[in-house]
Amino acid sequence: MEKTAIYHRPKNNYAYARTTEKIHIRLRSATNDLIQVHLIYGDPYIWDENGWKNDKTPMQLEGSDDLFDYWIAEVEPEFKRLRYGFQLENGDESLVYGEKGFAETDPRDTDFYFAFPFLNEIDVFKAPEWVNGTVWYQIFPERFANGDPSINPPGTLDWGTKPPEKDNFFGGDFQGVIDHLDYLTDLGIGGIYFTPIFKAHSNHKYDTIDYMEIDPQFGDKETFRNLVTECHKRGIKVMLDAVFNHSGYFFEPFQDVLKYQEESRYKEWFRIREFPIVEEPTPSYDAFAFVSSMPKLNTENPEVRKYLLNVGRYWVEEFDIDGWRLDVANEVDHAFWRDFRRTVKKVKADVYILGEIWHDAMPWLQGDQFDAVMNYPFTNAALNFFAKREIGAEEFRAQITKWMVSYPKNVNDVAFNLLGSHDTPRILTICDNDDRRLRLLFLFQLTFTGSPCIYYGDEIGLTGGQDPGCRKCMEWDEKKQDMTLRSFVSRLVELRRSYNALQGDSYFKFIEVDSHLDVVMYERSIEDEKIVVVINISEKESEVVLEGQFVDLWNGKGTVNGGPIKVEPYGFKIFQVK
Repeated sequence: MEKTAIYHRPKNNYAYARTTEKIHIRLRSATNDLIQVHLIYGDPYIWDENGWKNDKTPMQLEGSDDLFDYWIAEVEPEFKRLRYGFQLENGDESLVYGEKGFAETDPRDTDFYFAFPFLNEIDVFKAPEWVNGTVWYQIFPERFANGDPSINPPGTLDWGTKPPEKDNFFGGDFQGVIDHLDYLTDLGIGGIYFTPIFKAHSNHKYDTIDYMEIDPQFGDKETFRNLVTECHKRGIKVMLDAVFNHSGYFFEPFQDVLKYQEESRYKEWFRIREFPIVEEPTPSYDAFAFVSSMPKLNTENPEVRKYLLNVGRYWVEEFDIDGWRLDVANEVDHAFWRDFRRTVKKVKADVYILGEIWHDAMPWLQGDQFDAVMNYPFTNAALNFFAKREIGAEEFRAQITKWMVSYPKNVNDVAFNLLGSHDTPRILTICDNDDRRLRLLFLFQLTFTGSPCIYYGDEIGLTGGQDPGCRKCMEWDEKKQDMTLRSFVSRLVELRRSYNALQGDSYFKFIEVDSHLDVVMYERSIEDEKIVVVINISEKESEVVLEGQFVDLWNGKGTVNGGPIKVEPYGFKIFQVK
């Protein structure tokens, strides 16, 4: 038995409260090392004449990556507390594993085992219930639609007449969004994520000048209030983007520091290493990366904290927004985010708090800070497999599994799963303009767990390279839209909304197929509803074997009997298990 690979920690993703009654326990072992694992568990205070009294339940193989197998069990302790360990079998050897290490037999002594002291209701990770059923649509306001030319900034270009550049403007605004809300409703969208709308110098608005004012090129506060109202009438949530890590160059407190240097009353609002201030080539103050026009805010300063927390409260309280997406969230101190969560949730309990974090985000996802993070591990795995064709099906399954076991299921249920954004090349461009790959990419995203997000225009086949190429004007001439692709995406969204098994709070599990095939097959299940998806991302027809009876949800061919199922090149099947 490969003991060095066996791992458990009684916290975070390895032991967590799934609900107020149920606990999930995970174990890691070397790939293909163990053939069976049982969870040994019991109340720490129930003993008999032979010692600690416990039970056993088999653990399920949850998935595998390139190095490890992951096992999981769900238990419902009567008195909400546990001592537990693991009975390990590999065919040649049987061992018991607990906090004190390995033993040949059950010691019947709680001191040897791991502890889950008590299942406190307040410790259960709870994100807003509406999120796992929501399909998001990301809008870059400057490029979605120009509905009110009277507020165009100077030098505004005619819509879509030139390629996007870092400093050009096309006049996108709130009225343009309002004018096209029915388009989003038709697509099946349940939430809009807006990149920053606050007063700023650039076209992307990540260099905030005033966090309490809307940029005049988008409209005024009454127009924004009307936009939120019209969205809510259609069942669409609204999430704003906040940049609390850094301000813009023209943020009034920073301008005061530039003017008065060490005498400025705002000098502690920023992290300045030395005076006089130097901007180039390397700023003498902390900034986003080394971008001198984006000075880093000192969120440990009481005045800064008060100002930014008031910003978070104000837009929820005054305009009834439904979520905050937090830019460069990993560089802001945890104490600030805890205060931020308490502040905005006090105003509106089901506000969605989404952090931009590109790496392991467990420290932010323990119920005291964020509800979710932008799921870039999902993005990278999906793009590498479906779009770029750089990895095979086995590696794809491993990468997705590695992400899923890194977090509790409660966290995965509301993960923000994006394929493209204002920061990345257009997904059709990444697919080498192969719409077959793009369709399968959308298929996986919209039948996977979590909360999916579509970047504006991807559903009609917009192309473009890295920023600024990915920020083209939305194409509203249907003759220039890929209407077949749009219908395909709309149908997938409708299918997702029609079946609970395809939404975020259901279970996801890969189904093993021939490792030589470029095929992924997986199961989505909740209570008595189970759906199987098969995707063939190859130029050849493939065949998989299914047992039982199924209803073909996509092709409408009624009942399909189990057995060999042929899947055409770049084809797929979506079956409901009868």
